[in-house]
Amino acid sequence: MPRYAVIDVGTNSVKFHIGEKHADGTWTTVADRSDVTRLGEGLNASDGAFTPEAMERTIVAIAGMAAEAQRAGAAAVAAVGTMGLRTSRNSGDFVAEVARRAGVRIEVIPGAEEARLAYLAVKSGLGLGAGSMVIFDTGGGSSQFTFGHGAAVTEQFSLNVGAVRLAEAYGLAGVVSPAELQRAMDAIAADLSRLDATAAPDALVGMGGAVTNLTAVMLGLRTYDPDVVQGAALTGREVDRQIELYRSQSTEARRRIVGLQPKRAEVILAGACIVRTVMHKLRKDELTVSDRGLRHGVLLERFGGDAKTRAPE
Repeated sequence: MPRYAVIDVGTNSVKFHIGEKHADGTWTTVADRSDVTRLGEGLNASDGAFTPEAMERTIVAIAGMAAEAQRAGAAAVAAVGTMGLRTSRNSGDFVAEVARRAGVRIEVIPGAEEARLAYLAVKSGLGLGAGSMVIFDTGGGSSQFTFGHGAAVTEQFSLNVGAVRLAEAYGLAGVVSPAELQRAMDAIAADLSRLDATAAPDALVGMGGAVTNLTAVMLGLRTYDPDVVQGAALTGREVDRQIELYRSQSTEARRRIVGLQPKRAEVILAGACIVRTVMHKLRKDELTVSDRGLRHGVLLERFGGDAKTRAPE
């Protein structure tokens, strides 16, 4: 059975997936992980360019993933880049260096394409009903929104609202006062004003590192389990609880919280604020969590099959 790999190069993390394709079009997951490399760290302060240190961290991670894919017998590796690579002044240099050192060619995709591929992965993976649905993905540099009804996508767009930028702009990496938190929340609400006229959907689905980490903390997962996170319900009350938890703790204290990926300690408060604001604007007290995302959509688009997965044999 053929194996294929996908590398998703985001502003805060690099996600990696190897899938094994069966004759009936279903997939078995061989590997699925995320490495927080903070490619977009200091992007605003460095005149819109990736820093050498952030580039080096990310290139090392990608090279390791490419080597792992080769060892696993992957027939091909697809790599995509998102918001950070769309905006950075030196993204071309970064892409060229990745190709030279890792043998991987990154395709920088538009925000709308990122949203469409995520919808492709999420829709059948969760088995939701035929009503209206909004899927959102909070990343380090942007947030993607896809609106659909049944199997049809009706609208999709990307907004420059990301956890890395907000954490840096509003000092959300450590302890913040209630007033400072409110200032950040007000700014996020303004940045997400495009959602103000949107009707409340029948279902709201959240994905990405912020959502899955919030869910892992809610469930107290000492070891991340994608099968437990997939399809979980995350309430507004729980997000509020975690916002207060992170607001009142230093970066180091956050790293000790069960369920939170330690490298996300600096950006988790910003991510949680984005999630809560989206829920408020779409008038939903609860969302469904998807562990599947862009990398799974790329796998299906490039290598065929459907979004259903088999348990490892």
